[in-house]
Amino acid sequence: MIARTIVIQGMDDQEDVHKVIQALHEVWGIQKVEISLSSKEAILFYDETAASFRDFEQAVHELGFEVKTENAAADPSLDG
Repeated sequence: MIARTIVIQGMDDQEDVHKVIQALHEVWGIQKVEISLSSKEAILFYDETAASFRDFEQAVHELGFEVKTENAAADPSLDG
């Protein structure tokens, strides 16, 4: 599993956060999404063999938001 942090520009309220979470959960391979509205950051936990980062980026773009990548890291402790 990979944990990746992204910044989602354009989110203004909890309704936007809810829309983004729903869209990301529709992408095959997503395990968990955590979003902070105050920092505009989302942490995506996903199976890299089932989905690519591009899939998540596209889902967010389709909602009208911009994505900036913060980092990408495989966390072996998340396996299981």
